[in-house]
Amino acid sequence: MSNPQQLRYSKEHEWLSAAEDGVSTVGITAHAAEALGDVVFVQLPEVGDAVTAGEPCGELESTKSVSDLYAPVSGEITEINQDVVDDPALVNSAPFEGGWLFKVKVSEEPDDLLSAEEYTAFAAGS
Repeated sequence: MSNPQQLRYSKEHEWLSAAEDGVSTVGITAHAAEALGDVVFVQLPEVGDAVTAGEPCGELESTKSVSDLYAPVSGEITEINQDVVDDPALVNSAPFEGGWLFKVKVSEEPDDLLSAEEYTAFAAGS
């Protein structure tokens, strides 16, 4: 699966949509979903929580391991994807569509987010 060109990516394997009215959607990449294996539990931040770029803000549990979920930007959580909480397998089956995790009102964006090409090269080496 290729990485959508319109998204930006973190080195922790999260993707970030372009902001609409200051709000961006966040999920994990197909590379991360594949590395995790079958996701069986998702713990997301709460609506209203403040998150900090590069800091853990939730967890993804798979049949293989538990991994931290990192915020790719700083801001306030405006929405979580209840569908993913109810059916964590969406993270594996549709990481860029129905498997999105949360929306965040961006207050600060780090300088080190990657383009699709940069992320593809980074992921190939990790």
